[in-house]
Amino acid sequence: MERDSTSDEAPTRRDYMKYGGAVIAGGLLAGCSGESGSNGSGTESGSTTGSAQTGTTTSTTGTTSSSGGTTEGTSGSGSSYSVSMAPIGEVTFEGVPKRWIAGTGDWADMGVALGVGAPGALWLPERFNSYHYEELPGVSVDKSSITTLYSDGVDKEVFYELDSDVHVFDPNFLMNRFEGWKQADIDELRENVAPYFGNTIFTHEYPWHDYRYYTLYEAFGKLAEAFQRQDRHRQFVAVHDHLVNDVRSRLPARSDRPSVAVVYPQPVEQPESFLPYPIGQGTTFAHMNTLGLKDAFGENTNSFTNDRGQVDYETLLEIDPDVLLLLGNETKSAEEFRNTVLSYLRTQNIASQLTAVENGDVYRAGGLYQGPIINLFLIERLGHQLYSDTFGSDRLFDRQRVANIVKGNF
Repeated sequence: MERDSTSDEAPTRRDYMKYGGAVIAGGLLAGCSGESGSNGSGTESGSTTGSAQTGTTTSTTGTTSSSGGTTEGTSGSGSSYSVSMAPIGEVTFEGVPKRWIAGTGDWADMGVALGVGAPGALWLPERFNSYHYEELPGVSVDKSSITTLYSDGVDKEVFYELDSDVHVFDPNFLMNRFEGWKQADIDELRENVAPYFGNTIFTHEYPWHDYRYYTLYEAFGKLAEAFQRQDRHRQFVAVHDHLVNDVRSRLPARSDRPSVAVVYPQPVEQPESFLPYPIGQGTTFAHMNTLGLKDAFGENTNSFTNDRGQVDYETLLEIDPDVLLLLGNETKSAEEFRNTVLSYLRTQNIASQLTAVENGDVYRAGGLYQGPIINLFLIERLGHQLYSDTFGSDRLFDRQRVANIVKGNF
């Protein structure tokens, strides 16, 4: 179906930004009473309510860097403003952040979309699928300039070296996913380097995440407030809504849609087993939910992020999905994927009996992390993969308009 296409006594290093009065007391891990779970409703953490306290909005001037996590601009009036986000609470900015780092590629993509460029560091830059920008005139990212934060752990000293104005990631992710990190370490960096501003949005499966979730565009809106780029956010909302309405208006009835299994092959190119990823509400699945996919796993299989369960070829054959979407293959083109992964599956006794393999309906699923730009491309690609008769190979959104929004030309 697819077409190719230091110490506690150390002085504060940064007075540029400071936390407001709504910081979570105690620890971040437990979340905050009164917040909702995975339904994304309820109040923010601390003493804030469910909406951001934006304060005075300031405009920015100048250009933006596409790499290195530096925004080459100045705040218009110098007025402070505040933005609230679970689990952090309210963060008061005395000016628009210039140097920033992030954890995952979803937030990196948001930064690019807002015209502030890519962050100066990520946990794993290779998981930031910036190749999509090749289709956007005048938009590019130099990934070689992005510092890798994770290498057999995360070194606290790197944050001092980077000396960022804001850390765009969920501190609970840092404490719960990387060994050796405690609340005292989180507090130290907040006090001596910069505040945190982020939420784990790509999955809803981590048991420690017992506070509010955000949709892709809710999170994007929060970051737009932090960088005072709400105008670009509004423009992206318009592009996204137009695409979603167009695609959904042309989808077949749910009863006529193919069943889809999303898996992570182990190993990636010549899999012996698979990690199942039931389609959930995290932003990893944003494009899949837009197209209303029918999950072949249903509610019977726990996801990899929950219990590390695996399925073998025999189990897949019992389920026998119409379509297989494989994670972990975003560095390959469609042709490379067919010539490696799909070709291998066709040589395997049981795998070759799968309906999806027989029909050639095995595709790249998209990466774990998508922001607003990557999401547009993945919606379009998935439409081409599943419904080629409906969408053909047509471009479903205007690349030049997206590039213009990134550059502020609108």
